[in-house]
Amino acid sequence: MASIAHQSVEELGGPGSVLVRQRRDHEELDRLLGRLAATEGAAQDEVLTRIARLVFPHAFAEEAVLWPAVRAALPDGEALTLRIEKEHQEVNELWAALERSPHGDPRRRELLERLTGVLRDDVRDEEDVLLPRLQAVLDEARLRRLGRAWELVRRTAPTRPHPVVARRPPGNAFAALPLTLLDRGRDHLDRWGRSGGAVAAPSRAASRVLALVAGGVEHVPPLTRGERASTHSGRADAEGGPGAVR
Repeated sequence: MASIAHQSVEELGGPGSVLVRQRRDHEELDRLLGRLAATEGAAQDEVLTRIARLVFPHAFAEEAVLWPAVRAALPDGEALTLRIEKEHQEVNELWAALERSPHGDPRRRELLERLTGVLRDDVRDEEDVLLPRLQAVLDEARLRRLGRAWELVRRTAPTRPHPVVARRPPGNAFAALPLTLLDRGRDHLDRWGRSGGAVAAPSRAASRVLALVAGGVEHVPPLTRGERASTHSGRADAEGGPGAVR
């Protein structure tokens, strides 16, 4: 099966297909990762914010809409989606570590390189393996319906890493509203905090408060339900059977 990276829009089911929407985000991610490697300081933070606002809603929509469809349509869908979920979990944990690493920290470059590598691996796994398999069993009308649902969730999803929240329903569904509001508020505050104006210091302080609130929300028990053992926080590389659920 051909990678979706090398197919035309028509072959992928038209502009509204979930495959086309996925690839469009992947292409934007590639552009932003190229910019990330060429920036430092506040400019790097701005690029990271843009990557986060692309990557985390994209992954949330996959886990809420697309991966359940994969598991229903493919006999090995459980294994295929679990592999991607492990990559998503590692991205969450790397990003959380990066947020704790100030500029000048010698670990920061290593974290950025690892994060970039995992993101690129995730794209290849999706475009070369998982999505072509889904394309082979779903008709174009179904791909377009999935595309509309995926886009709706993506536009209203959290924009920050939340390693503790479940990668599957029902936890991720419960997490959507509170964490989206907190994350998008922090996005604006962080941008103002980098402005250097009179609002910079108060904005940074307010963002830290919202980060603490989000950290508490993550641990609310309903938000952690549905997780597989191998994607628990701190265990992105652990082995876990498909039936191991939190």
